[in-house]
Amino acid sequence: MNALYLAFAYLRYHWGRSLVMTLVAALILFVPVATQILLSTSERALVARGDATPLLLGSRGSQLDLTMAALYFSDERPDPVEMREVEAVWDSGLAIPIPVHTAFSSSGFRVVGTTLDYFDFRALTFADGRGLSLLGDAVIGADVAKALGKGVGDTLVSSPENLFDLDGVYPLDMPIVGVLSSTNSPDDQAIFVDIKTAWVIQGIGHGHEDVVTAAEVAAGSAAVANAAVVQYQRITEENIDTFHFHGSQDGFPASAVIVVPNDTRSATILKGRYLDSAGASQLIEPAGVIQGLVDRIFRIKSLLDVVTMIIAIAALAAIGLAVFLSYRLRAREIATAVKLGARRGMVLRLLSAETVTLLLISGIIAGLGAAIVSRNAESWVGWLLALGS
Repeated sequence: MNALYLAFAYLRYHWGRSLVMTLVAALILFVPVATQILLSTSERALVARGDATPLLLGSRGSQLDLTMAALYFSDERPDPVEMREVEAVWDSGLAIPIPVHTAFSSSGFRVVGTTLDYFDFRALTFADGRGLSLLGDAVIGADVAKALGKGVGDTLVSSPENLFDLDGVYPLDMPIVGVLSSTNSPDDQAIFVDIKTAWVIQGIGHGHEDVVTAAEVAAGSAAVANAAVVQYQRITEENIDTFHFHGSQDGFPASAVIVVPNDTRSATILKGRYLDSAGASQLIEPAGVIQGLVDRIFRIKSLLDVVTMIIAIAALAAIGLAVFLSYRLRAREIATAVKLGARRGMVLRLLSAETVTLLLISGIIAGLGAAIVSRNAESWVGWLLALGS
């Protein structure tokens, strides 16, 4: 007990050096543990999103691009799949198709055009407001609301796919009608609209307004316009009835289609229908695609573990050297203690108590840091995944 008291008194007297050594030791203990927690959480988050999505239908091409666009709303732009593919799945009676359209953005966040089935499929709930009910309505994720400082009653303006694409794509002013509860998933970083609203942004659907009124025509005071239509920038109660779509909906685009089969047998039958490599569409299992991506990414983990271990050994060696030099500098002090009657065993216990106290405090600090990381790992990883996509 006397050794511990003297050790603590010594460390408190030399508080500057003790603080530096404690923080360095805590950092050495904290970094590997925090890294493992974040890597494990990232792996679980990536795989869980894929596991929660049974099948994904899209145009034949890169399976990874299709998966990232449909599940993580990334910047990848797979070739669009036509809505006739959605109708084909519906007509089969084997699954529920949920189209997603991710071609546009607003204020730096992806605009996801989909159907109400998506909210049920992802079990999304509302922190405020209501769901989509009218053409032009928007529902925003929790991170979007926080980042933009917007909520129910505010509006968002869609960004054109191309600033010079003036032939068909018009910015749409979308009223926010709901804010989703946080899910620590890419849904927090998305702006959801009805897929028909996405088609309006794309220019497939639009509303019309007469350039001249009937009264002006009757009075003969109006000039004949070359094109008697003006496209709206916002859908309102007054003009919503004028919005319409040109062409057959079967040919309208979606980025991908989430397919939720009725059972395992239905999934097997559906997958068999898209085995032809010459077909325009493909049906994939996102879980397998994501697992392959995770396996490739986390091959680096073993190298990272080795690097972390080498750095830790070097840092521990540096701490050991610092402690050794400290003992060497205290040689006269130790000699004085021996002359005063302290046995060498007592001196050894005193030095050991100082070292153990330093390591114990460092361990407590590292443990508290690891606990904070573990508690917030899911939200941090969700934010990083959304940022990376």
